[in-house]
Amino acid sequence: MKATQPYQPLLLRILHGLTGLFLIAAILTAFWTYDTYDGRWGKVPLPSFKDIEGIHGTFGLWTLLIFPVFVVYAFHRGQRRLVQPGSLTKLAQVGKPIWWYTLNRLTNTLALLALTFALFSGKMMDETWLPKGELQHGWYYAHLISWVIMVGAIALHLLMNAKVGGSPLLLSMLNWQIRDQDSPAFWSAHASRWWSEFRQGSWSGWFQNVSGLILLEAMILFSIFAAWLIPLFK
Repeated sequence: MKATQPYQPLLLRILHGLTGLFLIAAILTAFWTYDTYDGRWGKVPLPSFKDIEGIHGTFGLWTLLIFPVFVVYAFHRGQRRLVQPGSLTKLAQVGKPIWWYTLNRLTNTLALLALTFALFSGKMMDETWLPKGELQHGWYYAHLISWVIMVGAIALHLLMNAKVGGSPLLLSMLNWQIRDQDSPAFWSAHASRWWSEFRQGSWSGWFQNVSGLILLEAMILFSIFAAWLIPLFK
């Protein structure tokens, strides 16, 4: 029997797609930047392109701009895809379906944390370091490590989603189907309703129901805010 392809909300596909597109471009240009200006741990025969650091920074900036919106969506509308209370207990059930689903949620969460680390460490760098040959800075090493972690997190993210949902789940992110209730025409109404509920105090229940996730979301959003703020005082 052919597996049924799950339906992914349109906003999730847009945010996930844009974040993934900018991130992949940033990863590729990050390696080219390393290959051009550093290469101490191995090189490939890429052409030396001095402007590649600026291109990498541009893709990193686009990722940083879209990432907070994706984070808010992931921790609210998509929170069931992230780490859940009792995950450690479920991890003890090795080999069972719940074990794989729990690992999938952990890798999804890990990918968000890895991207936060990569974006923050990148903003802490000075764009003049590499052209000047200044390769000894701590934030440069942190940024290199962050992209290695990021590549591993993406690989785990894809592998675990393939294990849990197979190709139908992976391909569902590329599906152009839109259900009537998911139309962009209703987004303003959904946003108005969410804001109205927020003002009426619906946010107070967040700390009671998913306090761990709310704390993690706050940490990621604070890191993004700090990534913009700290360079202003350098």
